[in-house]
Amino acid sequence: MDETRGTAPGRPTAPAPVRATPRTASPSTARAINDRLALQLLQNEGPLTAGELKAGTGLSRPTVADLVERLQAAGLIAVVGESGARRRGPNARLYGIVADRAHLAAVDLRADSATIAVADLLGRVQAETAVPAGPDTDPVQAAANGVAALEKLLGAAGAARPHTVAVGAPGLVDPATGRFRGTDGVPAWHAALVTALGALPAAPVLLENEVNLAAIAEQRDGAARGRDTFVLLWLGHGTGAAVVLDGRLRRGASGGTGEIGFLPVPGTGGLPTAAGCDGGFHSLAGSAAVCGLAAEYGIEAGGTEGGAPGEPDPGAPPAEALVRAAVHAGGAGAAFLDALAARIALGAAAVCAVLDPGCVVLGGETGRAGGDALAERVAGHLARMSPLHTEVRAGTVGGRAVLRGAVLAAMDAAQDDLFGPAG
Repeated sequence: MDETRGTAPGRPTAPAPVRATPRTASPSTARAINDRLALQLLQNEGPLTAGELKAGTGLSRPTVADLVERLQAAGLIAVVGESGARRRGPNARLYGIVADRAHLAAVDLRADSATIAVADLLGRVQAETAVPAGPDTDPVQAAANGVAALEKLLGAAGAARPHTVAVGAPGLVDPATGRFRGTDGVPAWHAALVTALGALPAAPVLLENEVNLAAIAEQRDGAARGRDTFVLLWLGHGTGAAVVLDGRLRRGASGGTGEIGFLPVPGTGGLPTAAGCDGGFHSLAGSAAVCGLAAEYGIEAGGTEGGAPGEPDPGAPPAEALVRAAVHAGGAGAAFLDALAARIALGAAAVCAVLDPGCVVLGGETGRAGGDALAERVAGHLARMSPLHTEVRAGTVGGRAVLRGAVLAAMDAAQDDLFGPAG
């Protein structure tokens, strides 16, 4: 290949792409596509009149009238009011999605607890609770406690059962089976609870890595909103990453995409092994490593004036409080943040060299605590190491990102089932 990046000598140029001849959709498929289009518009815009549906979808008035009647008969939309005090009659009716047509369950599994939420079809959380558990908790009892808590939440929301359950958990999830891939390091009660949830009648369970769900939350509600390609770099007790390329979450052949803690990087004094990530990026940016770095700079948690952005997350790693303190400490705090940013940039640069995502979001408790002060420093170090322009943004969804991502994943699955094809 020549240096101008043209075609190699003697190699023919690629043929022009052939455009497929459009096919006319069958009447049933066309109706399903139109229904989904209208439902998506109602979800994004809220209640609308038939005229507003016509304008927003570009469909004809008779087509809109037919789909409104069809969606009402299916129990998916209903009249929720009128558009104005001066208007009366059919043209003034406001149609909205029947949010309680189905209920969703979302679960965030941590080492010492399971946070469970029940939401409606629009992803609005209606009830939530935390169920404590520990390493010595009997798995059968933990599973029973989790199911009982979910049933209580469903009762409070007026639902008999969840349409879909989405679970976020640490560890590898096999993309082929949707189950934990290996159980080393995974609390036994995690698998027991997931199994028990799967036994609920007519409620499919979606098991997903927690960092992947956090990326979904940041893309829909947070720092990556509007981007279809980005990497979420998770900085918490440990390290991880989620990769979204061209609008799709990428999991890899074994579900291991984003296991950045195992990434070999300079400065650790060793190399990771298949049995542990000590010596990898985890040894530079995991909570214990950040705490060690803070000690070198004399950073202590607490005692800062003016507070810190956001509220501490329950069960947060010790590094979070130290980074929060550093953001407001000045002097040694600024020097510590710069040293931490240099470490984080090593992992970010490796990811960017391979994926060129254009945007890195610093998530997890530590990433959120650092806010813009840390993100700007990481961006500076990254710009000096990589020729690829990459924005670095602080995560904004916070410690509830995993639970929010689980709600969104369950909502998408339920809507795909109830709303029909997306087109």
